Amino acid sequence: MTELTVTVDLEGVTDKAGLMDRCARALELPDWFGRNWDALADSLSDHTVWPADAVEQGLLIVVRNWRPYAEARPGEWRTALDVFGEAVDRTPALSVVLALGGA
Repeated sequence: MTELTVTVDLEGVTDKAGLMDRCARALELPDWFGRNWDALADSLSDHTVWPADAVEQGLLIVVRNWRPYAEARPGEWRTALDVFGEAVDRTPALSVVLALGGA
């Protein structure tokens, strides 16, 4: 069975608000998504807010164009990596990968 793949494209993102907006849009998170680190961690680990079929297939999140954001906001980026990593550790059906290279 193939995982459902969702791409979070961070091209042009320069701050946490932009990251949260891209995650919310790509993952189709509900309107009540709090757009903070705890809310992102909870949403990544909560199968009830995942896209359709992701629970059965597994969810692969591919993060693209992340380097400019990581360089501009290294502290925020470290926090984002911690959030992604903790969600993967708690949720066996979830994988998050960072795409290397350009668009």
